[in-house]
Amino acid sequence: MPRAGLTVDRIVSAAAELADEAGFPNVTLSALARRFGVKDASLYSHVRNLNDLRTRLALHAGGELIDRIADAVAGRAGRDALAAFAGAYRAYALEHPGRYAATQIRVDQRLVADSPALRRTAEITYGMLRAYGLAEPDLTDAVRLLRSTFHGYCALESTGGFGSPRDVQASWDKAVEALHIALTHWPREAGPGH
Repeated sequence: MPRAGLTVDRIVSAAAELADEAGFPNVTLSALARRFGVKDASLYSHVRNLNDLRTRLALHAGGELIDRIADAVAGRAGRDALAAFAGAYRAYALEHPGRYAATQIRVDQRLVADSPALRRTAEITYGMLRAYGLAEPDLTDAVRLLRSTFHGYCALESTGGFGSPRDVQASWDKAVEALHIALTHWPREAGPGH
């Protein structure tokens, strides 16, 4: 019988807070049970196992991230949309390091198809990139470029990996401008017969 007051949403919210406080790798069922003052077994009425909990956390955090990005890019296009997207991404990653780390785990593709947040992420990201005139397979390549650039920058920044006295924001702005130039002059994949 589920313990009164415990719900999947409360457990996932507590996991998100724990992730930011202690780091994503430290999100465990035991740590959450201690937060709620219950035995580990009480959580199994709501989540199947640690992988299920972490997947739910990844989807929750991904939803928060895309909500922030969607608000930032609304009504913008091209360079302005890219800068807003990038800024919202970076702000979330730095403000919520544990939740952000959760967004980087590989989620079962069957769950992705059922996740409104992940579908919305694809719609907003691809929509922004279509404004640059990109179509598949270039869209996928461009998404990979943006994700790896944003993630790499945020990962280095969050660990103090930039040792130069150069202002980190100035470097970020240059990186976003370089991405805009790359997207504007994207090397299109030649179609059949070219």
